[in-house]
Amino acid sequence: MKTLCPNLDREDMLETVLEVPIPEEIFTHKSGSTKVWENMKSWMKPNAENKTSSANMAAVFGGKNTQIQLLLGVVGSPLIPSVITSDNQPITRSIKEKNIEASMAKYIVKQYAAAVGGERALNSIDSMYAMGQVKMATLEFSSGEGSVTNKKIAKVKNMQMKGEMGGFVMWQKRPELWCLELVVSGYKISAGSDGKVAWRQTPWHHSHASRGPPRPLRRFLQGLDPRSTANLFSNSICIGEKTIDNEDCFILKMEAESSSLQARSNNNVEIVRHTVWGYFSQRTGLLVQLEDSHLLKLKSIENESIYWETNMESLIHDYRTVDGIRIAHAGKTLVSLFRFGEAPETRSRTRMEEVWQVEEVDFNIKGLSIDCFLPPSDLKMEQEKGEADCGGMIASNNAKLPDKIRSASFRISASKVAAVNLDDSCTSESDEDL
Repeated sequence: MKTLCPNLDREDMLETVLEVPIPEEIFTHKSGSTKVWENMKSWMKPNAENKTSSANMAAVFGGKNTQIQLLLGVVGSPLIPSVITSDNQPITRSIKEKNIEASMAKYIVKQYAAAVGGERALNSIDSMYAMGQVKMATLEFSSGEGSVTNKKIAKVKNMQMKGEMGGFVMWQKRPELWCLELVVSGYKISAGSDGKVAWRQTPWHHSHASRGPPRPLRRFLQGLDPRSTANLFSNSICIGEKTIDNEDCFILKMEAESSSLQARSNNNVEIVRHTVWGYFSQRTGLLVQLEDSHLLKLKSIENESIYWETNMESLIHDYRTVDGIRIAHAGKTLVSLFRFGEAPETRSRTRMEEVWQVEEVDFNIKGLSIDCFLPPSDLKMEQEKGEADCGGMIASNNAKLPDKIRSASFRISASKVAAVNLDDSCTSESDEDL
């Protein structure tokens, strides 16, 4: 990963300090006569469409820029379903439970805590920093399956993309204080939490807050924050066993509480469920796979119910010991985004993939204070305006979505498609929260 790049305006000037490190591939030569810094310059200017993209991808998604918005909106900064408290109490205070499934889960979590370094080492961590690179791609899109009457319905599958390269930097001070900077092909997405509100900022929308209490970033639970992972699953149940990548694993299941779902819902959007599964190796005790499923119910202008279901499956590997704690340094996430309702033409399916690699991790960062996690100045804490007529707002933004993704009964913009996974408000500012 590069932290400096040549001055894009004058080669003889001092190098530019990058806010977010970028992959080495961006600096490789396109040809023998092409200068390295020109690759970087073109990478930081994503507005020009990629002429080499396939015709099907451009027709369905509306070009490279829209594809990246979709990827960043869904995969960039999803949150987990529950709040995680930061205390130094034992991860599982008592294994004895009336419910045998809950007792088994607490025992498995204790084994996991021991495998990653032990509770004493985990309790010694006050803050952390991680830097790495990602590669995102859209794998498949299909729309209007089962409909034979509407000629505008598209059905395109197995559309392989070259993949969009990017880099990220994350900071955390206890689970409730965190921030993320992620850049993919010149597009930057920022997200964070100051302990009172979780927020997100994208190039195509103003800063906006998530509904409900602030929750940790899902990326931290993909092997980077063992303490939060253990605390999250300490209230889970063991539902069985499964083999993942030739590893026999216990399956722990955690459901979001109804009070949390209600806090993230409003008159137009209902969070039906949000469930997390953790697959812990029986041999090593480590987290091998993390899954979560998110189901939303929306009302359109015609008061018809439209459902969005997002399934995320993360394979986690390459554990290395950093300051006595085992941290996962690589993984892959597969995302399936479904839309369905009463009318066949409202159905669609999108599959995306992200491969990530962590290149640098450090703990107990000196000088990391609350000032490092303050939300943007333009953040609107209350977003009541526009919520009364969410459906009308969605229709007005319909121009952002290519014709082949739109449906007659429910119109929604590309940025709103990207929003479905993460959180649950429906305001004109928020593409995160449908």
